Amino acid sequence: MTTTSAASGAEPVTIRLLGPLDVIFGDTVRCVSGMRRKTALATLALRVGEVVSTDRLIDVVWGGRSPVTAVNTLQSHISYLRRLFGTNESIVTRPAGYCLEQGEITTDVQRAEQLIDQARQSADASGRAARLRDALSQWRGRPLDDLSAHPWLDEQAERLERVRLMAVNMLADARLDLGEHASLIPELEDLTRRYPFDEAVHRQLMLALYRTGRQADALSVFHQVRSRLGDELGIAPGRSLRALEEAILHHDAALDPPMSVPVARAGSPAAPVTAGHLLPVLPGQVIPAQLPPREGRIVGRLAELDQLDQAMARGRGCGIELPSTVILTVSGTAGVGKTALAVHWAQRVAGQFPDGQLYVDLRGFDPSGSVMDPADALRGLLDALGVPPHGSPVGLQAQVGLYRSLLAGKRILVVLDNARDTAHVRPLLPGSPGCVAVVTSRTDLTPLVITEGAQQLTLGLLPPAEAYTLLAGRLGADRVRAEREAAEEIIEGCGGLPLALAIVAARAAAYPVRPLARLAADMGLAPLDVLTGGDPATDLRAVFSWSYRSLGYDAARLFRALGPHPGPATAQHAAELTNLAVHRARLLLDELVGAHLLTRPAPDTYVLDGLLRAYAAELWRQRESEKCLPCG
Repeated sequence: MTTTSAASGAEPVTIRLLGPLDVIFGDTVRCVSGMRRKTALATLALRVGEVVSTDRLIDVVWGGRSPVTAVNTLQSHISYLRRLFGTNESIVTRPAGYCLEQGEITTDVQRAEQLIDQARQSADASGRAARLRDALSQWRGRPLDDLSAHPWLDEQAERLERVRLMAVNMLADARLDLGEHASLIPELEDLTRRYPFDEAVHRQLMLALYRTGRQADALSVFHQVRSRLGDELGIAPGRSLRALEEAILHHDAALDPPMSVPVARAGSPAAPVTAGHLLPVLPGQVIPAQLPPREGRIVGRLAELDQLDQAMARGRGCGIELPSTVILTVSGTAGVGKTALAVHWAQRVAGQFPDGQLYVDLRGFDPSGSVMDPADALRGLLDALGVPPHGSPVGLQAQVGLYRSLLAGKRILVVLDNARDTAHVRPLLPGSPGCVAVVTSRTDLTPLVITEGAQQLTLGLLPPAEAYTLLAGRLGADRVRAEREAAEEIIEGCGGLPLALAIVAARAAAYPVRPLARLAADMGLAPLDVLTGGDPATDLRAVFSWSYRSLGYDAARLFRALGPHPGPATAQHAAELTNLAVHRARLLLDELVGAHLLTRPAPDTYVLDGLLRAYAAELWRQRESEKCLPCG
């Protein structure tokens, strides 16, 4: 491993914590290998210049479940980090633990906090805004995003998110002082949706609306937040918000914009306040930020997130410009969490795509059955890129050409969610270096690997330990621990399927006094009756049915027949069940594997997992007879 001396003065070293953890040597980004090494480095970097006790490091690194060899292993991790920095003086040993020395090693957290302090002390609104934009650019996603969950790290991540929101509020105040009221309104409206109880953001939106002549809208914002605070928290708005309402009602001259700055008109250049990072906007240009919100920290999936990181890194050299378009596919069975993983990862890396992030749900497997036409999806992407309907050429191919021309020379992330098949996504793929496309589907999309060089990730079921963590996170560790045997029966019944676990957890949470043992017993009798959440998207039968309906006639017959078939199946079994030749039966089995309705753990060995088996057996009972499809 090549090392760089942090003490040599040759190049600065920055540890980045405001997003996925990495280290920058000069202009080169280096990833730290190993989850425990990364966690150790993050723990030290969050307390740079301070001694972190060995006990604290062991507790955080091993999540409270340290082995007897933890002290020696921690020393090995520290040695690795010293080699990474090229000097033993980077992390010094103290009687109580270890200390990451201040000096040429800095962190993005330090940089952001210094800039915020400088902005707070500046009397010049323009200077404040510039420093705050620089501070907010340090965030590349959720802080400490790729580290394993631990209460202390979670607290630190939440603290850093609060620091970011404070900086966003300060920047909005500075921009109000600069007269950028009109351009701020859409961004502040988005922030009020994300932070419905944040009175500071609502105050800023009310003031911006009032200064653009929208007094009634400003008062409407006050009434909405007052109702929300009263209905959900049982409190009244604070004095500052009430005073602003009173001033708006009386057209108080103190609310007028400063006379020293011109009032910005809608569409004038400004930098938007976003929930993640700030991006410069040119006149007439809109930078899309379409990623849906993620569901907090997902359980497990660290290996899969690393795979996506590595797949992108192979195309970009870990920080160097992408030489070509990178296409990543995430496939897996219904309810396994493909969208959650793709969105979570996309939010993590969004800061690396300063020209924007596009998202479209293609509805390839949708309860309505209305698959989105690629032409409609393309029209939506062109809208997001600022192309008016009258400015779009006629014909799909011409529109594809315009779409790819708009992406040329830019760094844009495109998430194509819930694709039906390869043909569904091909017109929507970017074609230029710098862009990354992430495609999720219930099918393998193998043709994209063959013709476009896509890199595949197959998402599997959760192992029991992670399924337990998910259930405990939803229901509370105490409740799950008190009925551990019943919880384990529920986990076994859900078969590691995240959607099933989420549904059953919601049912249990709705009845906190009902024993989990009763729910486990119900699942043992009729799991599909239990695993319904009240709408098609959370009804496991409906979710499975969208995959089943996409099958060809013979493949659907075979799927149903495998329901009552005991144990794993072979091609010979499938041939007997369908009265077809073995080679034809093997093709049908491959179709089911490609649709993630079967797994193939070994050559000519096919397994129908528990909940899918229950669904297939139910279809068999409903729709088949001994005469038309004999049970093998």
